Amino acid sequence: MSGQAETTLPTTPPYPSAAKTAVIMISLYISIFLVALDRTIMGPAIPAITNQFNSMSDIGWYGSAYMLTSSGFILLYGRVYTFFPTKPVFLSGILLFEIGSAICGAAQTSMVLIIGRAVAGLGSSGIFTGAILIMLNTVPLHRRPMLQGLFGACFGVASVAGPLLGGAFTGSKLTWRWCFYINLPLGGITILVVMLLLKLEEEKPKLNNWKDTVRHLDPLGTVLFLPAITCLLLALEWGAAEYSWNSPRLIALLVVFAVLFMGFGVWQYLTRNTTATVPARILLQRSVAFGGASQFCVGATMLTISIYIPLWFQAIKGTTAMQSGINTIPLVLSVVVGSILSGGLVQRIGYYTPFMILGSSLMATGTGLITTWNMNTSSFGVGCTMQHPNLAVQVILQRQDVPIGTAILSLCQTLGGAVFAAVGQNLYIDKFSDSLQRIKGLDSHGILDAGATELTKSVPPALRLQVLEAYNNSLTKGTFFAALIVACFAVPAALGMEWRSVKEKQQPSATQDEEKIESIAQQRLNDVALTRTTTQPSMTQESEPSLLAPPPAVWRRMYRSSGQFSEWMTAKVNPDLRGNLPRARR
Repeated sequence: MSGQAETTLPTTPPYPSAAKTAVIMISLYISIFLVALDRTIMGPAIPAITNQFNSMSDIGWYGSAYMLTSSGFILLYGRVYTFFPTKPVFLSGILLFEIGSAICGAAQTSMVLIIGRAVAGLGSSGIFTGAILIMLNTVPLHRRPMLQGLFGACFGVASVAGPLLGGAFTGSKLTWRWCFYINLPLGGITILVVMLLLKLEEEKPKLNNWKDTVRHLDPLGTVLFLPAITCLLLALEWGAAEYSWNSPRLIALLVVFAVLFMGFGVWQYLTRNTTATVPARILLQRSVAFGGASQFCVGATMLTISIYIPLWFQAIKGTTAMQSGINTIPLVLSVVVGSILSGGLVQRIGYYTPFMILGSSLMATGTGLITTWNMNTSSFGVGCTMQHPNLAVQVILQRQDVPIGTAILSLCQTLGGAVFAAVGQNLYIDKFSDSLQRIKGLDSHGILDAGATELTKSVPPALRLQVLEAYNNSLTKGTFFAALIVACFAVPAALGMEWRSVKEKQQPSATQDEEKIESIAQQRLNDVALTRTTTQPSMTQESEPSLLAPPPAVWRRMYRSSGQFSEWMTAKVNPDLRGNLPRARR
């Protein structure tokens, strides 16, 4: 009927002009680049920082403070993005990141520097999810693959540019402080562009009062999740490097992590239909679950390789930190080319799953070659795989669920990198120390404390070849082999993804679904009533059997959930809408 066409509602927002979109996207790329850069730029500056503050015992906290807050608050930011406008929340993340960078740059003590790293990590936890949501509202779905592929390119460039810039700043008059000050002008560009150019039209759930708002942010979930992740990362950070794995401190951390994480899982199950930070209907969705597994594997493989390949060059090949950064350029180029090329092909073909399968296979193959030493293939696979799970979330989830879905994937990637960076370090230390103890006439303690560039200087000339061989084996057969194992798990994760196309229509919001359902149902009811009035005027309402009357069981369920009644009604009125309905709440 003509009435059905009139009830169709628009499901896409008005998009800005091409020029404005280009400027906005460039500002987003800057923000992503800064977040990725902040994870790697500090490495070359640590010796200078510890010399100035006399803080050798705090080295682990410079990285851990950032990772703890970055990982711990990702899910909370996803929840905040669900209920609050994207623009101010994203700006708050950028502002916190800038404040943390300023504190680090101006720090006069090691403790202040650690606090600044924690503040910067807190801000960074909301930047990537916010960037995805801004792109969601400024770029049509079928045009996002190429632009989103550039996010992966930003990560790749930053992984190599970070150590190079860190070494350049530390060795110049600018000093190590500009490793953090560089974020201020570049981040300021993003803040200015977003404030002036970005205008978003969003539908957010309406909350009654501040108590209702706090309840929907799931504070108990955050209280359980944040210390759980803290205990896990601290145990991995301290394991083997500072304490043995059977030490009471590490055992206590792992036990507390297990208890708190199980408590978090139970609480999420109990609140799954109301205020859960991670609703089961999102987490257990096929593409979100397998996409999260893929992101964990990609994050673990990429960060492990990007950290330890420069160390291999410095220790085994005897290069400087700057030269090792230059030698890893093939690594970053393959990430950039893989990200852009796969994004362009997805935009052309529509399907992203084939490129995830191809990319994960190349990543596993290349990582395997690294264990025998060949570094030219692995990162192309990383580039092909990295951003496609985020595309899948935008295709298969309703608009209001995208923030949580994106936050889950971002958390998986961050945790993958954090966990396997620590695992790689522990494997390297364990294997290297065992190999050194087998070399007769060698003091292994002094060698373990020496950096990669000082390795050969602290070893007698007659034993250097044996030590270098032990170092090489500890990386290739230990750390890189662990990266190979986790890279192999990315292949079945990619195979589990749904075959969906970015050329399909994005899932509408629940509000739009309900309005469409009610409008179509009301139109059909009016048509039925009009037909009965004209064809059988003598029948009474009591004696006439209703064509739309549900069975008694449905009447009972109708009071429990209006969503179930709407789904039943629509299936009766227009069966074509059955497959496009959101799952009714139980």
